Amino acid sequence: MAVVFQWLVRLTAALIVLAVLAVGMVYYLASRSLPNYDARVRVPAISAPVEIVRDNANVPHIFGQTDTDVFHGLGFAHAQDRLWQMMMLRRTAQGRLSELFGTTTVDVDSFIRRLDIYRLSVQSVDAQDADSRAALEAYASGVNARLDQINAEALGRGAPEMFLFNTPLAPWRPADSIAVAKLMGLQLSGHLSEEVLRARMSLALDDPARLADILPDVPGEGVASLPEYASLVPGVETDFAAVEPEPHPLSPFRPRGFAGASNAWAAAAARSASGGTLLANDPHLGFSAPAIWYLARLELQTGGVIGGTIPGMPVVLTGRSDLLGWGLTTAYVDDQDVFIEELNPDNIGQYRTPTGWKDFETRDSILEIADQDPVTLTLRWTDNGPVLPGSVRSLGTVTPPGHVAALSWTVLSPNDTSLSAALGIMKAQNVAEAITAGERYIAPAQNITLVDRSSIAMKTIGAVPNRNTAHQSQGRMPSLGWRPENRWQGRMPYTSNPGFVSPVGGILGNTNNKTVDRPFPNHISFTWGDTQRVQRWRRLMQAREVHTRDSFIEAQLDTVSFTARSLLPLIGAELWFTGEAAPAGTPERQRQRALALLAEWNGEMNEHWPEPLIYAAWLRKLQDRLIRDELGPMADTLTHPEPLFIERVFRNVDGAAIWCDVRQSAPVETCADMARLALDDALLDINETWGSQLESLRWGDAHQATHDHQVLGDVPILRYFVNIRQSTSGGDNTLLRGLTQGTGPDPFHNVHGAGYRGVYDFADPNSSVFVISTGQSGHFLSRHYDDLAQLWRRGEYIPMSLDEGLARAAAVGITRLEPLQ
Repeated sequence: MAVVFQWLVRLTAALIVLAVLAVGMVYYLASRSLPNYDARVRVPAISAPVEIVRDNANVPHIFGQTDTDVFHGLGFAHAQDRLWQMMMLRRTAQGRLSELFGTTTVDVDSFIRRLDIYRLSVQSVDAQDADSRAALEAYASGVNARLDQINAEALGRGAPEMFLFNTPLAPWRPADSIAVAKLMGLQLSGHLSEEVLRARMSLALDDPARLADILPDVPGEGVASLPEYASLVPGVETDFAAVEPEPHPLSPFRPRGFAGASNAWAAAAARSASGGTLLANDPHLGFSAPAIWYLARLELQTGGVIGGTIPGMPVVLTGRSDLLGWGLTTAYVDDQDVFIEELNPDNIGQYRTPTGWKDFETRDSILEIADQDPVTLTLRWTDNGPVLPGSVRSLGTVTPPGHVAALSWTVLSPNDTSLSAALGIMKAQNVAEAITAGERYIAPAQNITLVDRSSIAMKTIGAVPNRNTAHQSQGRMPSLGWRPENRWQGRMPYTSNPGFVSPVGGILGNTNNKTVDRPFPNHISFTWGDTQRVQRWRRLMQAREVHTRDSFIEAQLDTVSFTARSLLPLIGAELWFTGEAAPAGTPERQRQRALALLAEWNGEMNEHWPEPLIYAAWLRKLQDRLIRDELGPMADTLTHPEPLFIERVFRNVDGAAIWCDVRQSAPVETCADMARLALDDALLDINETWGSQLESLRWGDAHQATHDHQVLGDVPILRYFVNIRQSTSGGDNTLLRGLTQGTGPDPFHNVHGAGYRGVYDFADPNSSVFVISTGQSGHFLSRHYDDLAQLWRRGEYIPMSLDEGLARAAAVGITRLEPLQ
């Protein structure tokens, strides 16, 4: 027995030693790719030495003799910190994810290939102006210089993920940067989904008038009634069951409601306590680790610029110089139209046009799949755009037999000069120059908020399709592609894009709200991204005669829900303080406790409080009860409560209270009945998930920000190292926006919000501040992987200074690039 015990001890010790050695080897290999920020590297393609000075937050301050040298340095810095992220963005744009991830990403690659994103990017290189082409080439040479260093010095393949997904890395090309910009267009565009959903709802609802309830128009001038979809496209059968699958984490196609959002506002000098203009901006995208944003400072010949970049692109997209500040919000321009194309019954290789049958433009594309045989896709294009499969955005449910769906979209331009425009804005010296530079911007359409030392402005930049006044659906639903009145007629003039310069009130801003109220076809859009946040923003801006940097920060971090304040009195009108006291432990007693808490609540979505969770769960269950009997499984497509719909129902606007009656039941239910039943449903869910002690609930436990690694985030054990989870305040409709997931076992997870925040004060530009949601590094072993995350969660910022001495004094390292000659 003693011998057996000795051998067991020896075996255990050996296993422990082997485990330690294995962990040590893994750590050694992974840590080899940690960049050395104090290095001297000889590189080609620069005319003079370049310095990359990294301040104490690891923000690179890049100095060079020429602009192209500086862009070279930015490419090198991006590749030092975010190489894996850049390679994944490029693979996504090329439709080549399946070469690494197998069948799980085939649908993503297939969709991307059919859009032909990468070929259009290659064609767009020649459309850039000379300075922009030089910037793209210099940036690419900087990325490739880092790849050469990795290969020459055996630096762990550049990123730890490369050991798990080993594949040769092709050199970076200028077209790759344009492709990354087009990928942003995929994330920020949602009109395709809206068109399909409106068509499906039109087919599903017995009463066409109810379409205005469930998909309400933003208040303003009325919209002329549209024909039913069945009359536009005959032969389509209603399909209640089709539901969009959950997208792959690497997919750039976001579900409905996640097409991008942002906040930006500005104050003129007369409305600023310091006497200088003010600007705040926080663009909203899906959370990930690392964040999509990367902070950088570039010292150009036109002056220094600092702000948020996206790895893969040689431009500061939102930020400031000493003279100009600029911020972006999604404009919600209706830049997508779905066309139903009729196939020739005698030759399915042809489709109907206004002048007769025409051959599809076709091309084969081979899709390589890891551990599987390759698949050959036949790509087809019509005059209106690429043909998409019926599985995309449930297009098959609105496409009759003998037809296919094609997509017109401004992103699909072979002459896309958006990057040239962005570089021009970055180098502009004042508001007027920036607005002029924006004319070359194509997609995705943005509202750019601008301030210089003396003026403020906002301008919608991006191509706006020119539609015929006789368009059958006004672009709100799929339309017949062979009808000439439905086809686009080029682009609206840039001068017709909404613009606001030096408003009399001295304050302007955008929360993705409706910006203009113009009749079709000059309408810009029928679908806007916000009707709620703007109400709170307006109150905060008008509550003070003058603003400061700190008051702008306060507004940016505001967690009061206008939606809660406006809807709770409506839906609880007949429930507050009614009925007799209920016995302890009964559903009635739990309901009374919940109503008592909500009655004293001010609408603040504070992470430490229980009321936000009760409110959010109640609204979610209420909308489901209102729509489930009419829509069946299609109700699952509406993942977030629509405040305007609930308000219409409880105010009985145009008979909308009919949604409260359950059609399948004999009694006539009232809206008060629905509100009471929905609250009981919500409390039951809360009890099962978080417990029955309502006063002890924390909204932050349910509303965790999920900065997950897009590839390794679900891998056991590894996920604890690569994912960043945080308890957060805010909600779907607060200025501190934390859009909830809306589906799955954790519907209140915070998955979409401000990955970048910046506030700029031009009375003292170097007092400006910014922050991102994770850290600068994409390497999970780096201390800069998540060092900014806690600052971001607490609503804190780091200095946004162009003071070179300050950057050098606190530098964590200086990388010196020297010419190879």
